[in-house]
Amino acid sequence: MKKQFFLIASAFLALSIFFPLEAQWKGPSVDLSHGKLKISENKRYIVHDDGTPFFYLGDTGWELFHRLNKEETEKYLENRRAKGFTVIQAVVLAELDGLNTPNAEGHKPLTDNNPLKPNEPYWQHVDWVIKKAAEKGIFIGLLPTWGDKWNRKWGTGPEIFNPGNARAYGKFLGERYRNNVNIIWILGGDRPVELDIHKQIIVAMAEGLREGDEGSHLISFHPTGGQGSAQFLHNEPWLDFNMRQNGHSQSYSERYYMTSEDYKLEPVKPLIDAEPIYEDHPVSFKPDANGHSIAVDVRKPLYWDLFSGACGHTYGHHSVWQMWDGKREPVNRPLMPWYEAIDQPGARQMIYGRLLLESRPFLTRIPDNSIIVPDNVTTSVPGAGSYRFVATRDQEGSYAMIYVPAGRKFTVKMDVIKGEKITAWWYNPRNGESTPAGKYPNIVNQTFIPPAPGENLDWILVLDDSSKKYRKPGTR
Repeated sequence: MKKQFFLIASAFLALSIFFPLEAQWKGPSVDLSHGKLKISENKRYIVHDDGTPFFYLGDTGWELFHRLNKEETEKYLENRRAKGFTVIQAVVLAELDGLNTPNAEGHKPLTDNNPLKPNEPYWQHVDWVIKKAAEKGIFIGLLPTWGDKWNRKWGTGPEIFNPGNARAYGKFLGERYRNNVNIIWILGGDRPVELDIHKQIIVAMAEGLREGDEGSHLISFHPTGGQGSAQFLHNEPWLDFNMRQNGHSQSYSERYYMTSEDYKLEPVKPLIDAEPIYEDHPVSFKPDANGHSIAVDVRKPLYWDLFSGACGHTYGHHSVWQMWDGKREPVNRPLMPWYEAIDQPGARQMIYGRLLLESRPFLTRIPDNSIIVPDNVTTSVPGAGSYRFVATRDQEGSYAMIYVPAGRKFTVKMDVIKGEKITAWWYNPRNGESTPAGKYPNIVNQTFIPPAPGENLDWILVLDDSSKKYRKPGTR
């Protein structure tokens, strides 16, 4: 009987490793009754007016306003609600000829490409999308324009902004959406701030937004690849939180370590990686050399960024950002239409990062890689490239988490937990399942071996102060 039980348990564990289950978020993704968003007292997180923590789980729906009709928008937003996304990053003046190619409803955003002449039917559709998102408890990370409209370093353009009309356009947006609680302003749009006039335009638009919405919404800036908003704008008083675009690399050592560098900046501001590698994207933009990314490639940045101090994370899919339907001209080899891509494994797995962090004290979490005892060969542990271990913990000492990118044994400093006894769990980022990993006296360092040794499968080790009696990791 014991042998039979062991075989059944082993089979169940194997199934849970290789065959993910899908979580469905019940109800609105965010309860908007908690009020508008603001920065937490410790300046590290985003919270609601009543102090409730806000987990920024974004999706790059850049072409949402431009390419989807109302029926398609409903399908997309409902899919993202069910997957626990809390923010959709979308562009009003879109990248893919968003000025001169009408949206799916047949309207252009501006008359004569003049930011001071909004075309009302287009904006009524934007209104409808924002309201529909609010019904589902989703914030819109609203980009007033893509960056090629103020720095046409590449792309369609044309450049239409100067400091004067940028401020007026920002004021128009701020006034129009002042009372929509589910808005986060995101300036920029994937272009570098190279000239003084570029910064003048960005600052003017931000000041217009502030004047128009009277400070009702947070503002950030989406930079170009490999850069962060802090590089150009960190000390701007209107920049409420920083964004990075760590970009379409698989390597911690190449790009994602920069999240921890921005975390250290002063004055302290919350931080988001607003564009890591997308799922099914040509790796480093070189499909012939590197192929396309898969789910594990988007999971790793989720935990690398979060455990390095980010207050949330943005996911993206290469077909979804451009809302490619199989008929339009594709950008850089998308693999499937957007309406299939929204159910790719990586999109389903983002919710498990949110559930994990929301199952433990949220606002006291800090990055701390010193938890991981370095191996004699440090490129093994804590590792490098796409095999980098990272760690986070509660500053009060009640829990710690270590992201384990592959099946390699490692040692942990247990004394970061204050309790006399420690409860350990293995958390599976592919399906959100937690498995007990033992209980330990808090006296010595402890070596752990992940459930799939030697395999390219990632895990999170969760260590709890046993006296806290926390619920199972990843449960609500």
